[in-house]
Amino acid sequence: MSNLAGKVAIITGGGSGIGQATAQLFAEQDAQVVIFEIDKSRAAETLNLMKGNHTSQIVDVTSAPQVESAIKDVVASFGRIDILVNVAGGSGRKWGDGPTDACTLEGWDKTLALNLDSIFYSCKYALQAMLPQGHGVIVNVASVLGLVGGDDDFATHAYATSKGAAISLTRSIASYYAPRGIRANVICPGLIATPMSRRAQASGHIHSRLAQLQPLTGDFGSPQDVANAALYLASDSSSFVTGTVLTVDGGWTVR
Repeated sequence: MSNLAGKVAIITGGGSGIGQATAQLFAEQDAQVVIFEIDKSRAAETLNLMKGNHTSQIVDVTSAPQVESAIKDVVASFGRIDILVNVAGGSGRKWGDGPTDACTLEGWDKTLALNLDSIFYSCKYALQAMLPQGHGVIVNVASVLGLVGGDDDFATHAYATSKGAAISLTRSIASYYAPRGIRANVICPGLIATPMSRRAQASGHIHSRLAQLQPLTGDFGSPQDVANAALYLASDSSSFVTGTVLTVDGGWTVR
């Protein structure tokens, strides 16, 4: 039911974590996968793990010209884009993201560029390819912090803002492009065991809070959990679904 046979799928940030798990799963479902990744070695690692013959493009997704060029290359190579999954993003702590009064200007600018501008660029140029086709699917990965406020342990306000804006952008795309045959949905993961969450995974304090934060398991989620959600939203199984915000958070946002 969720088979993606013959569909051309771009996955940004496909070199690790959720992006890597999604690329592998889509390959297993017989999609033609194109990974957008800034790190050549990570892209190669993912390609080596995947079933079938897939490709990668080395792209800085915070650069509009690079994203535009890469998407044009995909269309030139495969004739179309059926699916775009935006996973690329990350924490802005290294640049000074934090509570609003303490967040550095660099932290704000770079975090929004990484987590929001990148999604806008990919959606913009992918939509230009999808519109003449009359069909297409966009799946954007945001965060539970785009839906709920974080306490002292999760007080990264530029990150939360970027993820909240990604949700709004996705729903705006869903509304406007629905009559044009294009669907757009967003996934909001909780704490997932990925390279980005190493700080939390190494914290005994965070581990002690997991039963309260994610009561379904009391543990971190896996990249596969999010990849499974992306597969559903990208496939024809969700053909009547657009504009949804799907939480994959072990119960975080229902408390």
